[in-house]
Amino acid sequence: DPTSEHALADELLAVAHAAAAAAVALIHTRRPAAFAVDLKSTPTDMVTEMDTASERQIRSIIGAHRPDDVVVGEEGGRDEGAAGEPDAVDRVTWWVDPIDGTTNYVYDHPGYNVSIAATIGGRTIAAVVADPTHARTYSAIAGRGAWCDGRPLRLGAAAPLDRALVATGFAYDPARRGRQGAVLAQLLPQVRDIRRMGAAALDLCSVAAGRVDAYYEVGLAMWDLAAGALIAGEAGARLGSIDGGPVRPDSVLVAHPDHFDELQQLLASLGADAV
Repeated sequence: DPTSEHALADELLAVAHAAAAAAVALIHTRRPAAFAVDLKSTPTDMVTEMDTASERQIRSIIGAHRPDDVVVGEEGGRDEGAAGEPDAVDRVTWWVDPIDGTTNYVYDHPGYNVSIAATIGGRTIAAVVADPTHARTYSAIAGRGAWCDGRPLRLGAAAPLDRALVATGFAYDPARRGRQGAVLAQLLPQVRDIRRMGAAALDLCSVAAGRVDAYYEVGLAMWDLAAGALIAGEAGARLGSIDGGPVRPDSVLVAHPDHFDELQQLLASLGADAV
């Protein structure tokens, strides 16, 4: 029923907006002068007490509005009390990154965000990415468009690839970072320039908003990708993997449709998907 699907998407977007706004108030508006920082996979992979507090806040708001949904977050994993598997065809699953760009957050450097996506059967229905340091909130509903603070987002004309501003990110593992840097050194002379901002969801939103022309990265997680990918796609960007298949968390390429194929072939030739 299209009417009920429309209403569900509106409801999911409203819940995502409420949860993201509460998280922003916690981590940004009321940012404490000091907070505990721990390490995860490597000495450069940080998590703070604010990450976990933000996720608790988001889970609380989603749970208050939609108690039967499944929530999967970067810090807390899957809700143990939720029945059903993530992305079951008959359940709403929320993918939550409570602070995407934690390194930026620790350094109080612009470029962290709160990313929330609602999916059904693996398809993202509604998404919000809140960028507090720039006072911007991006959102999208599948099939109905993408917005920044209510203003519609739509890609303009594509620049030639040699004048494209390309965003990327790096892994935490030092050896993998070195290989990614070697690929980047070969890519740099063939495009306008490179941007490394440190938060995947904002890189995806930057494609949607025209702040960069393309973005690629390997080694993301679903909570990094789900919300920003919908926003970029609804703004008119093409999404895929570096090896030429469909987009997936471990291989992401997002660009204007007019130069997607050329960039994909270039990145593949440089070995960007094999790092």
